[in-house]
Amino acid sequence: MKASMLINAALALALVVSALGVVHTVWRNRTLFAQLQQLRQQRDKLNVEWGRLQLEESTWATHARIQQVAREKLDMHVPQKIQRVVVKP
Repeated sequence: MKASMLINAALALALVVSALGVVHTVWRNRTLFAQLQQLRQQRDKLNVEWGRLQLEESTWATHARIQQVAREKLDMHVPQKIQRVVVKP
């Protein structure tokens, strides 16, 4: 009789420990999933920003923009025909 009660108590304790393990695992899984969602949103925002930066870089590097800066800030101009020298190899 006493052995049967001891076995039942041990099984009940094992059941409670197992249930607590399941609860902890589910909680941890939900926490990690929420963190994963936040990281995915951050990744998406960074990808959008990266695309904008690439577009901005390509805009600043266009030939027309470079010519405009050369004329306005560096006071450069296309040389006249008389100023050109052709060098033959």
